[in-house]
Amino acid sequence: MTSPLAALLLLQTSFWELVKNGSVLTNVVLGILLFFSIYSWTVIFSKWSVFGAARKSDSRFLRAFRKASGLESVMVASEQFRPSPMVAVFDAGYEEVSRQVKAKGSVANHDAINRSLQIGTNQQIARLERGLGWLATTASVSPFIGLFGTVLGIIRAFQNLGGGSTSLNTVGPGIAEALIATAAGLIAAIPAAMAYNHFNQMLKAMGSDMDDFGLEFLNLIERSFGN
Repeated sequence: MTSPLAALLLLQTSFWELVKNGSVLTNVVLGILLFFSIYSWTVIFSKWSVFGAARKSDSRFLRAFRKASGLESVMVASEQFRPSPMVAVFDAGYEEVSRQVKAKGSVANHDAINRSLQIGTNQQIARLERGLGWLATTASVSPFIGLFGTVLGIIRAFQNLGGGSTSLNTVGPGIAEALIATAAGLIAAIPAAMAYNHFNQMLKAMGSDMDDFGLEFLNLIERSFGN
């Protein structure tokens, strides 16, 4: 009876033998899928870190914002939460408030402040979205690249059949190439699709939180300037 470890080693050996003896086009397909997979995992780990840090700093900044007595105290407190997207939104609103106070001595245009807050929110969402397009591309394209490799493997199997031999040793390598290409396409696509959907949900939640923060910022302005 073969042990699980021996079976695994045999599988690895068989896989590398298939790659080594495979056609050039099939190996090119596998190389492309490997690149897609590695780069996707790089994006996934990077975004996981970015989103985690952003949500943590957002939560801490929001608590400080709600405890603050006015804009100036919030501005001082915001310096320690600079990775927070909400801090960037606050900066956008604070700059508009400062311009109005400097020009007219008071806050006269709440719509301008609201627009500045919305611009800040959109900029932060765009920043957080960077790299997610690659995950979407990998999720949608990798299965088709794998399918192309599958077709190449089947073609090779039929070519070997054309030689007159119908034994499994003749057609097996081509069929194995086809199955490996299919599996490689799915291995690259499935994690990318799952990560893309997960990060999109997180992005929507953070966008909603930033919109709510903008409303709280406007409330603070009304309390501070009385109009």
